[in-house]
Amino acid sequence: MRYDPIDPQLFIENRRKLAAQLKPNSIAILNSSDVMPKSADGSHAFVQQTDLFYLSGIDQEESTLILFPDAREEKHREVLFLRETSEKIALWEGKKFTKEEAAAVSGVQTVLWNAEFETVLRPLVFQAERIYLNSNEHLRAAAVVETRDARFGTWCRAAFPLHRYERLAPILNHLRPVKSPIEVELIKKAAAITGRAFQRLLGFIRPGVWEYEIEAEIWHEFLRARSRGPAFQTIVASGADACTLHYVTNDKVCRDGDLVLIDFGAEYANYAGDLTRTLPVNGRFTPRQRAVYEAVLRVQKAAIQMLRPGNTFEAYNADVGKLIETELVGLGLLTADQIKQQPPDKPLYKRYFPHGTSHHLGLDVHDYGDKFRLFEAGMVLTCEPGIYIREEGIGVRIENDILITAEGPVDLTADIPREADEIEELMGVSKG
Repeated sequence: MRYDPIDPQLFIENRRKLAAQLKPNSIAILNSSDVMPKSADGSHAFVQQTDLFYLSGIDQEESTLILFPDAREEKHREVLFLRETSEKIALWEGKKFTKEEAAAVSGVQTVLWNAEFETVLRPLVFQAERIYLNSNEHLRAAAVVETRDARFGTWCRAAFPLHRYERLAPILNHLRPVKSPIEVELIKKAAAITGRAFQRLLGFIRPGVWEYEIEAEIWHEFLRARSRGPAFQTIVASGADACTLHYVTNDKVCRDGDLVLIDFGAEYANYAGDLTRTLPVNGRFTPRQRAVYEAVLRVQKAAIQMLRPGNTFEAYNADVGKLIETELVGLGLLTADQIKQQPPDKPLYKRYFPHGTSHHLGLDVHDYGDKFRLFEAGMVLTCEPGIYIREEGIGVRIENDILITAEGPVDLTADIPREADEIEELMGVSKG
């Protein structure tokens, strides 16, 4: 792997927490991601299923984890199955885990080859009363491709139709939002790599640069810092395209006098960074651009201070909405009378700020998290207010990654420049 070894205690503790949430005499089974095909004989780069990685640290295809805390034999309480390597596989694909290496990475002591899976699974299932199956229950997931977990679930129900079946996702959705210190350090590493890429951009962006050239600079810095690449599709949106929230075509020329909004984040050890910065293409904000930028920055600074234990997404977003309203009045986009007369369920600020302020961050860029759950110490949330004025071709978003602690919010991206004066100075100095 490109990244440094991770303390296996992370995965041991994650499995312990999960096991404590299972009903008595239950077996849980999780599968890796598939290697996704292209056309002909091509395939996409492998990206591990994050639940399996969270519980095992195994970053390899065709892997399965069984957890059976009440198994009669201790060796069957945690069992990891791997694709058996061979000289041919080593020749054509490269090195795969040995059993010993997988045990060292995961902390799972019983590691077997996939050929033994059904032989081992059948007697264990017959000891169990319940089978926990995993699935993707993220509210924003578009489940149009059948996963390895889904295929296994179909097979398992047919093979063992009389067992009681349970959903593993609600337990993982409860555990994963609160990060351990090891996880926080991995997110900080992803954020630091992202910050290095941003520093690189300050000396590169100028009129005439193509959006995809900016994206290429980001990729370069990510890869040289031992990242696999972006944690999500990079947004490089100049001019009016900055008002398109998920603009990813990145195929325009950056023009003199425009802003360019860059939403990007490095992946490191499967953990995500997520940063947005909005820059003047020529290195200097116009007065109107600066006014909008400063308005968004004021909102972000205030919103970060609201990321504290006990707050909720509903209350937090409502409070941020009030801040946005005040700034929109100051920018001449709304009036106080319009705000007083607006329908309560259709606030007018949504025209200029149509998305939420924060989301959970971790193994997935939009990580697991219940929108009704109180904020807790250990959660990592983005803070990304924006103002998008389509009629003026101005879109500004500023995003940082925030760790919630009992003592107050900790900005994991605090060292990455965001003040307008600092950005102008750095862009000017970098270009000589």
